[in-house]
Formats: sequence, C-alpha cells, structure tokens
Amino acid sequence: MIKTNRDNLVKLGVQGNIAPPKTGPYRINNEGWADTLPGVGGITYNVNVGSPAIGWVADHVEPGVSIKLKEEQDNSGLQTFACVGNEAVVISGAAKGRKGVVTGKHGGIEHVLVHFDEDTLDKLAIDDKITIKSYGTGLRLTDHPDVIVKNLDPDLFEKLPIKETSEGIEVPVKTTIPPYLMGSGIGAPTTHRGDYDIMTQDKEAFEKHNLKDLKLGDLVLLEDCDNEYGRGYLKGARSVGVVIHSDCVVTGHGPGVTTLFTSKKPIITGKQDDNANLVEYLELDKLEQENKEKKD
Repeated sequence: MIKTNRDNLVKLGVQGNIAPPKTGPYRINNEGWADTLPGVGGITYNVNVGSPAIGWVADHVEPGVSIKLKEEQDNSGLQTFACVGNEAVVISGAAKGRKGVVTGKHGGIEHVLVHFDEDTLDKLAIDDKITIKSYGTGLRLTDHPDVIVKNLDPDLFEKLPIKETSEGIEVPVKTTIPPYLMGSGIGAPTTHRGDYDIMTQDKEAFEKHNLKDLKLGDLVLLEDCDNEYGRGYLKGARSVGVVIHSDCVVTGHGPGVTTLFTSKKPIITGKQDDNANLVEYLELDKLEQENKEKKD
C-alpha cells in the first residue's frame, strides 16, 4: 500500500442545499445556432456517474444532485473541503438519513456534485440540506513528495489500483488528453476546487482521443498540464482528474475535469483501462443496499 499522511488529516463537516437548476435563455454553439437546453443544478434523475458524458441534449449537465450555499463566503468552505469520495448524508426532507457520495466539484457555478441511488433521488427536493464529512484536504504521498493530491478522499485513494513506479505512480485512466484540448478554466488560480473543460468541437481530435466514449466518473490523464497552484500548460507536467459534468455546446467548453493528482514533472503515468471509472471504485451497490435497508 502506498504510504500517506491520512492519519494527520482533519475530518470536517460541511453542508449545502440542493441548488435549483439554472440556465440562460439560449446556449449558442460554435456554428452560431442557439437553443434552450438543460444545464447546471437541480436533481438530475437519468444522468449519473457512469452515464455517458457525450450525447445529451444539454449543456454542462451535472449528474445526480448539485449542492451549494447561497453566500459565497459560506460556500467557499463547502467547495474547498469536500473531496471526491466523501460520504454525504441527507439531513432534511423526505430522504432524511439517506447516504450518498461526492463525485465532483464544478467551478464557475461552484456546485458540489453528489451521487444518490434512484429511490433516494425520487424523495429529494430543491433546498433539502445535505451534510458532507469532508476528508482529504492536505493528503500527501509520503514517498512521492512531487506528486500532489487534490480533492480526493483517502478511502477512495486506497481503493484505486495505483502502482508505484521507480519515478512516481501509475494510475488507471480511460484516455489521455493533450494540453491543447483543455479549455474553459485555464488560468484559474486554484485547483483545490472546481474543474476545467475538455474541448470537443474539433471533430478530428474528438475521434483521435476517444472522447466519444467518455463517461461521467472516468479518470483521464492530462498531458503537459500543471494543476498545482493553478491550471495551465507546462511541458512535462502531468495531471489526473475525474470527468464530472457532461459535454457542452458552448465554444471552449466540454466535459469538466476535477483534479485528483498533479506533478510538474512527468512522474505520473496512465495505464489505459476502459473500466477506470468511479463506479468501479466507490461500491455504489453497497451504498444503495444500505439505503434500502434504512427504508425497510
């Protein structure tokens, strides 16, 4: 097992409310047509972690449940400290007591995304309160100080089939993304919150890098992408992130990626694995069974 400092991390409660869906009157694509489409926020019943990230009649759709606090200062703690893999619990409304799990963090709109099973989704309502046991901020790999970990629950980290190499770590990934495809979010000053987007408007690159098969929850390797103190190009840098929202029609946007690992050196490698998805690592069937037992 890869050594970490998990025993020194603080587990802190953060909380948010289910945010209402938001959209403008039209979304305009790179060919100039405009349409009204579902977007961010709300409770998404038929798009979940494991669903396709491509092909929906939508723009920036967030899987499962989107939570936020109205005041930015309050929401900053939720957005910063929640980590992918953290346990979430409903604490108000008809689904009170049901459990879910954090699957991503969306920048710009500043939502934390939470997966719940189908029966729980049917009982949730806008403004229901959800608390998260945030755990993972400050996680470090003891023997690999140049590999920086972001937004990752230590329990989920230990479930990932990561291997140590002579230089760093090898992580299973669905595909590898070149730096020129990373768009909206470039230049953001923080990577311990939010995401940035894989651009999908170029048809040749779309096919070459197997973007048509991307799923929400997929792990992807970002080449020459530095995500340590901001998001930008750096030759030799490597990052691994998780796909957290759907494709977009807006130019410069696409499936969003929340950072999990980054290094300014080429010491993070990716091993191609079609099953490199949160569904394989989060044991969602066990979570659903636990919620079923609560219902019964």
